[in-house]
Amino acid sequence: MQSTALNQRLEAATGIVAEAAALAMRMRPASGSFTGNLKGAQDWVTEADGAVEALIAGRLRSLFPEDGFKGEETGDSEQGAAASLRWVVDPIDGTSNYARGRDRWAVSLGLMDGARPVLGLVAAPVLRETFLAREGGGATLNGAPIRPADTSDIGRAMVEVGWSPKVTAAAHGALSERVAALGAAPRTGGCGAIALAEIACGRLDAYIEPFINLWDVAGALPLLAEVGIRVSPFLRDGGMTGACPILAATPGIAEAVAQATGIRFE
Repeated sequence: MQSTALNQRLEAATGIVAEAAALAMRMRPASGSFTGNLKGAQDWVTEADGAVEALIAGRLRSLFPEDGFKGEETGDSEQGAAASLRWVVDPIDGTSNYARGRDRWAVSLGLMDGARPVLGLVAAPVLRETFLAREGGGATLNGAPIRPADTSDIGRAMVEVGWSPKVTAAAHGALSERVAALGAAPRTGGCGAIALAEIACGRLDAYIEPFINLWDVAGALPLLAEVGIRVSPFLRDGGMTGACPILAATPGIAEAVAQATGIRFE
């Protein structure tokens, strides 16, 4: 993809995501209240999910009608379906947090060129943080360059283990136990996009989730690529079309976590 075209999309996406985040904030329930409906077991959707996705889709289709679009709520668009460029949006990643008035949720938008992530934004408006990356252009948090931690001792590592209703309680517990047995500190925050972004900026050392979708990670994958994080072959192994495992880790602890979890990088 030509640099000029990518820069045009980066500029447009930055404004669109800021507008979408502002809309989500206006629709956000008060802390301690609750809103939303279940699509499946612990799989929440709110009115804001649909409104935010519609806003992003409408702006992108107006500016780049030749591009494809895939949303968590609406799926693949027929417009631009044959294009190599495809926008992938999770209007609110961490909906369960959002629906309870909690802070850890984000608007995530990525641009794929075929099977290659070339542009990504993860905006967490309550936290007042926007992560951004473009292929070959580095990664930033609120405009400042970021880099991962140089953790090499697994006993000092902080590892997030994502939960999925597609995984049994026993399997999730066993995965967390294997991480803890390494000496790492396992935790779960309920927002995969933010977790991946936090590996890129040094707050976490690894993220594991047995079942995750493209819209959950598309905004963060360019961040990881730009700062040298190791990522399992999620896109190659089915992530373009369905849910599959992902492991992202800083180089110093990557092999230890891969061996413990059974999720390999190659």
